[in-house]
Amino acid sequence: MPLVGLTVVEPRLAWPLAAVRGVFAILFGILALIWPGTTVLALAILYGIYAIFDGIGGIMQAFRPGDAAHRAAYGVLGAFGIIAGVLVLIWPGITVLVLALLVGFWAIFTGIVEIVAAIRLRKQIEGEAFLIAAGALSLIAGIVIVFNPIAGAYGIALLVGIYALLYGVMLLVLAFRLRKLTRA
Repeated sequence: MPLVGLTVVEPRLAWPLAAVRGVFAILFGILALIWPGTTVLALAILYGIYAIFDGIGGIMQAFRPGDAAHRAAYGVLGAFGIIAGVLVLIWPGITVLVLALLVGFWAIFTGIVEIVAAIRLRKQIEGEAFLIAAGALSLIAGIVIVFNPIAGAYGIALLVGIYALLYGVMLLVLAFRLRKLTRA
């Protein structure tokens, strides 16, 4: 029996499941590409909900028997998770901007480190120009994102949309191949 996800599914049931998953992934990808701002806000809201539930789980873990230090750590992490989740749900737009700024500053830092590494390694390696070019690209992208974090957030949404679209197409191809196998 072929594997779909983490469960074993009978072959005649596997292809429709893969097809439905593929169609939904394609629809999500198209919507993410059409409305990147809404996509990023929706992802922030989903993260907020996740953080609250994870925080509740941490607090529940704090009341289980065990080492007091571990229980305290779970309690603190749980409380921070709930607080973070509530703040994200209250201000999802700020969450998106902060995420974009973090990505931008990370790209700037990475770009600088790559350029410095390439300059320091130029006597030991050939092709350091590629590392310099990669560092420069990262540096430029980071600067653009820091000065325009909305564009960075939209970029994240567009990447998610492209990923979902391609993933959905791959699932549909898989579905048709599985369908062909069940008919043979």
